[in-house]
Amino acid sequence: MERPFPTVAVVGLGTMGAGIAVAIARSGRRVIGIEADGAAADRALARIEAATAHAVERERLTAEDRAALLALITVGDRLEAAAEADLVVEEVPEQLELKREVFAELDRICPPQTVLATGTTSLSVTRIAAATARPERVLGLHFFNPVHAMKLVEVVRTVLTDPQVAEQAADFARELGKEPVAAGDRAGFVVNGLLFAYLNQAAAMFESRYATREDIDAAMRLGCGLPMGPLALLDLIGVDTARTVLEAMYEQSKDRLHAPAPILGQLVAAGLLGRKTGRGFYTYEAPGSSRTVAEAGAAASARVAGRTVREVGVCGSGTMATGIAEVFAKAGYAVTLVARGQEKADRAKAQLARSLDRSVTKGRLTAEQRDSALGLVTPTGQQADLATADLVLEAVAEDLTVKRELFASLDKICKPGAVLATTTSSLPVISCATATSRPQDVIGMHFFNPAPAMKLVEVVSTVLTAPDVTSTVLELCAAVRKHPVECGDRAGFIVNALLFPYLNDAVRMLQEHYATVDDIDTAMKLGCGYPMGPFELLDVVGLDVSLTIERVLHQEFREPGLAAAPLLEHLVAAGCLGRKTGRGFRDHARR
Repeated sequence: MERPFPTVAVVGLGTMGAGIAVAIARSGRRVIGIEADGAAADRALARIEAATAHAVERERLTAEDRAALLALITVGDRLEAAAEADLVVEEVPEQLELKREVFAELDRICPPQTVLATGTTSLSVTRIAAATARPERVLGLHFFNPVHAMKLVEVVRTVLTDPQVAEQAADFARELGKEPVAAGDRAGFVVNGLLFAYLNQAAAMFESRYATREDIDAAMRLGCGLPMGPLALLDLIGVDTARTVLEAMYEQSKDRLHAPAPILGQLVAAGLLGRKTGRGFYTYEAPGSSRTVAEAGAAASARVAGRTVREVGVCGSGTMATGIAEVFAKAGYAVTLVARGQEKADRAKAQLARSLDRSVTKGRLTAEQRDSALGLVTPTGQQADLATADLVLEAVAEDLTVKRELFASLDKICKPGAVLATTTSSLPVISCATATSRPQDVIGMHFFNPAPAMKLVEVVSTVLTAPDVTSTVLELCAAVRKHPVECGDRAGFIVNALLFPYLNDAVRMLQEHYATVDDIDTAMKLGCGYPMGPFELLDVVGLDVSLTIERVLHQEFREPGLAAAPLLEHLVAAGCLGRKTGRGFRDHARR
């Protein structure tokens, strides 16, 4: 079988274009690089030479392979050179009219069989194709930056693209060592269509002063395992680029969640575009630097001292309750573990002991540390045993009635000044607080599962939480080696408020038959470096849990775009809840 596209022209040799040219040459193909003028061509060739020299230094390429690769690349400033190519990949600036002009010229220059591909990230491939007399041979090839490291290529078909051309393009991507994902022609395609709505909501969250930029970014890195926080990622991508993509998405969807957050426009107007200008959401050492610096006047506000905590109570007998008890015991705190009955409490301690045993087996704890931690945990079936606790956390069922009843009981049992905390992930903390006569002592401490391993704790203060209670919990998090992020008491807090709309958007994308479960998961893992694709994550979390959180978010914010996708509701109604039932978005029983 003949290799697809033995000669490829790349029009526009900026960072992306140069990376694509090198990737193509590494596959043994001839590359014709084309720039706007002679000076730009010289800079492009120097960029390619520097990148390949760096690859040799990093031992990703031998000196002999580099020489052979460079011999396959020619760089010039005449668009007419594209006439020799089987495929032309366009990587000029993200301006529709400019791209249409380039494609009209390429259509005139290139033989009828030449395939023309645009590298656009957000513009309509159909509109670009319409500038030619060969729309059936036009498609999108969306590579990701940096090209040498990112394995994903979105192969974007229009309604007129010949399926055989799309398949050739997919084969071509595979021969470059990439993973092709099929996408239709709509703003953002798969990756940006899901990514940028999430980034936009993070920008809006920061703009509303709900949480600091550092806490928003830390929450998503530590709570979801993402490689970068959303605001740092916006700075890396470029605030202007993000705003352009969102404008294109909003033009198509008219979904207010895609309308660029006003702060993006303000930063663009001020020329604060992120790393490339040295300042965006963060300030950097210099334009292009990744090292942030503190801004003048950004000193942390003074805090009141926290309360003393020596004894901790944990209510609950499930995985989260035992995990939290383990966290405090390993840090040297006396822990009273309360369950509904002594038998359940003893089973919870036995589960905790098994977890500590695993840590010893893996070399994370010594046998002496295990025994010491286990000796600090007292299991009981009596809430009255919490009378001397300085802080009590509940980790019972995610049911507001159940939690309010427990807080009313704790109010009568616990000593004055004891901090009462809820680990709820979606319910209003203030509703737990008002079940007591001491709402100033109530706060949210949202641990993530598994609690011993996950570093993040969302510290949720209500409008009535006393400042020294917030300080107590922040100090306690530091003492147990957790990373606290502060936020107010609204649905989803930071992580779930950003995570679940993204998951819901993925379900909508599937529901609309835009892309498959596997393609969407692959796209987000390879295109964004996410540890799990959205459908993998939904099946792990549980579709019923996810639906509940989606409904809470929709009820709180009343945004039509936050309404749970009907497909999610249908799967839950059918009892397909994910891994725990053996079937969700995938059939786990067959795996």
